[in-house]
Amino acid sequence: MEKTSHPVILSKKALAHTRVFKVEGLEIEYPNQTRVEFERLVSSVEGAVLIVPLIGEDLILIREYAAGVGRYELGFAKGKIDPGESWLEAAEREAREEIGYRPRSLKKLDTVTLAAGYMSHHTHIVLAEDLVEDPAEGDEPEPLEVIRWPLKDWPELLAHPEFSEGRAYAALLCLLQSVQKL
Repeated sequence: MEKTSHPVILSKKALAHTRVFKVEGLEIEYPNQTRVEFERLVSSVEGAVLIVPLIGEDLILIREYAAGVGRYELGFAKGKIDPGESWLEAAEREAREEIGYRPRSLKKLDTVTLAAGYMSHHTHIVLAEDLVEDPAEGDEPEPLEVIRWPLKDWPELLAHPEFSEGRAYAALLCLLQSVQKL
């Protein structure tokens, strides 16, 4: 594969800023001298964690309202990494807040991006095992429904209409690959 030079960002300007995202305008020049303007969402440098908790042969899922799609979704505990917090600390905190368990074993399975063409966000997918009950109060607007799902029934989970988030799919694939269930 031939090595090529990368596009050059000629200018950046802030277009909007919210509590969660910054919208940034970019002027980019490609190696062939083509210039284009892009907009991207810039999230925190720390990113987020998505926790795949296992108790025995069961996944621990949550069911929560997803405002982006306007319905309840089945998925895994997740949340942003606070400034100064490591992915390990964030994963333990989010597990305690969202599913009521503290993992004694955490292992990063992968780091994924979301819509890399226009968003800087990244999420660390973390396997959580050896769970002990240890709930902590979180910032959810309503109690989350915690659901045990047999890992062997993963095809039914993929077919479930409420299991549709791309990060959850990626997390399940990472888990299946790590336990060699594919």
